[in-house]
Amino acid sequence: MLEELEIHNLGPIRSALIAPAGGMTAITGETGAGKSMLLSAIRLISGGPSDGGRVSVGAQEAWAQGVFEVASSPAAVAAAREAGFEPEDGELFLSRKVPASGRSRSMLSGRSVPRSVLASVAAELVTIHGQADQLRIATPSRQREFLDRYAGDEVALAAYGKAWNALRAMDERLERLNSQESSMRQQADYLRESIERINRVDPQPGEMDELRARRDRIENAAEIAEGVTRALGALDASQVADDVELSSAADLIDHASQALRAIHVEGVFSELADRLDSISTDLSDVVFSLSGEVDNEASMEDLDAINGRIHELDELTRRWGPELSDVIAWRDKAVYDLEDLDASPEKVEQLEAKRAQLLNAAKKAAQAISKRRRTAAKELASKVTAELDSLAMGTSKLEIRVAEREQLDATGADDIEFLFTPFPGSPQLPMGKSASGGELSRLMLALELVAAEKHVVAGGTVPPMTFIFDEVDAGVGGKAAVELGARLAKLAQSAQVLVVTHLPQVASWADEQYVVAKGETKDGSIATTISQVRGDERVHEIARMLSGSESETSLEHAEELLKSSVLD
Repeated sequence: MLEELEIHNLGPIRSALIAPAGGMTAITGETGAGKSMLLSAIRLISGGPSDGGRVSVGAQEAWAQGVFEVASSPAAVAAAREAGFEPEDGELFLSRKVPASGRSRSMLSGRSVPRSVLASVAAELVTIHGQADQLRIATPSRQREFLDRYAGDEVALAAYGKAWNALRAMDERLERLNSQESSMRQQADYLRESIERINRVDPQPGEMDELRARRDRIENAAEIAEGVTRALGALDASQVADDVELSSAADLIDHASQALRAIHVEGVFSELADRLDSISTDLSDVVFSLSGEVDNEASMEDLDAINGRIHELDELTRRWGPELSDVIAWRDKAVYDLEDLDASPEKVEQLEAKRAQLLNAAKKAAQAISKRRRTAAKELASKVTAELDSLAMGTSKLEIRVAEREQLDATGADDIEFLFTPFPGSPQLPMGKSASGGELSRLMLALELVAAEKHVVAGGTVPPMTFIFDEVDAGVGGKAAVELGARLAKLAQSAQVLVVTHLPQVASWADEQYVVAKGETKDGSIATTISQVRGDERVHEIARMLSGSESETSLEHAEELLKSSVLD
């Protein structure tokens, strides 16, 4: 939602600040007062083209900024985050500087960004329906997006998107295989030979460390045997000789423990004996482990065989290392890469069969979308045509054509076209080429109204959006103008609506009203001012719009019009 729009030095507007209502806001004023500059400002902050010729006379640059509340607009937040911006306090600031000469500068929340980024964020926040802006809905892609939003089947669209992506990935894989050059075949041969060589050696995780440890034992076998024997002799001589006269450490500790227990006096002696017994137990574990080393036959292994195995593994690590784990990881990845490089007829045939399955799945998913689109198109066109009757376009008709085609693309298998018949006997013409600016604005109003009603009836929420209508009242008057204002007010119940109008029957429905007026400044120049009108001021503005004067009769009529412009 647009919370605030600030403008400086844009055309006749030297400085202006408006805070639109959350519902409907009317922008009124005499013809030529500069209402179009408000739309120009919004187009600028929406990433539209800039024109240095619109900078106010005597000023160096024009500047416009819109403050948007985005907490309830996940799509806008996502677009901002994709550009590296996090909304602050649920708000985003979209601004644009346009120098009198030179390139404009786009800014998002105070930081310079490409104009395309500003446009992508604004696209989720603002929709302008004016004569210069209707081309967006005139394109087939925009019409498809609108119809899909109306149908509201995100699940089916997501299912098709997944199937389409899988099909495209397979097509790319087959294309790579079918267009292999000699360098790719050489790469396949290299991978194949390398995999075979590594597999012949068959390295195992952790094998190198184990082999080196075993080699160290063999090379130091004599030293190990001597050390272990001497240690055992000192700890428990019975482990190394049958006839032992010298006492060993184990015997001495046992004697010490027995001596302490022979003291029949309570106190520390018993505790010390317990500690000696614990030491004796630990010593027995050490003796047991050392005695196992004496019987270890590792020293009898073939040192040459171990060195030969280490040499084989070293050869692998020098080429695909540095560690043995790197060699194994490289081999495993090479096996997978070889599958893509191996363009054997059997491989291609296998992938072609898989592609056929993926194509069939994508076609089924596309058919499901097509069925929902046809149902939604019939319903949407019927309701919009009925809505046009209340917008002074009772003889007009909308048809939405969904033509299923054989070839798939990222959106499915449908060609979608919005066809508008402005009057009986007129041929059906593509939307955007068959109506005036006012008719197009009212047609878009009807589309937005029907779409909003569909979401509400379905129990959902309407995506937050600021709709701006220009020329929507062109060629409308009397009762039809009152109905037009009522329809705008109805849309404003679920979205923010700004309407530029010259009809009091439309402006009277607004929650807030701003008046654009020209006046002479202190220096004698002409400038445009924008002011909010409420209470009596608004009554006087409606009276002026009704009759061009503020007579007692027109004021009474204005008060009556404002009181009656309330939705049931």
